[in-house]
Amino acid sequence: MSKTVEFFFDFGSPASYLAWTQLPRIAEQAGAQISWKPMLLGAVFKAAGNQSPVMIPNKGRWMLQDLARFAARYGATMQFNPSFPINTLTLMRGAAGYQGGERFEHYVKTVFEALWIQQKNLGKPEVVAEVLSAAGFDPAEFERLVSDETVKERLKATTEEAIKRGVFGAPTFFVGDEMHFGQDRLDFVAEALNTR
Repeated sequence: MSKTVEFFFDFGSPASYLAWTQLPRIAEQAGAQISWKPMLLGAVFKAAGNQSPVMIPNKGRWMLQDLARFAARYGATMQFNPSFPINTLTLMRGAAGYQGGERFEHYVKTVFEALWIQQKNLGKPEVVAEVLSAAGFDPAEFERLVSDETVKERLKATTEEAIKRGVFGAPTFFVGDEMHFGQDRLDFVAEALNTR
């Protein structure tokens, strides 16, 4: 049986972005596959009684510094988005819609980089259309995709799965039944994959 790491993420989470810059390399080195799990972080927060660290001013200031430290450690480009927090419902529906298809990874890359490198306000539909069009996506096709009831239900189901499994924030990883939370725990994810 092949090794798998499940990656529960939301584009609006800067820590999910940093995890995304590192996880493919970690999985490849361990001979593992990534099971992508796009979820709605807001719904997870609500169910878990959690909130974004930026809601606590001192913690929010510390978090921005800590993310910058990790970006430097990883050699990852990151610019904190001044429009944060952004409502990612449509973006996450896009991830659920493209999931399993050949355009999924390109879509994920496009959105993460637009948010956390180019500092685009993807809370605005016209900006989303502009970014996707520049990346070779058809904005009209995207609108049809994110309006599809099957896609909406897929995202809801993954979010509900996350809640049932005890997820309280993003990014969250599972290696088997072992849960790891936070991009700063990727060393534990690597260890778990390499001992399987």
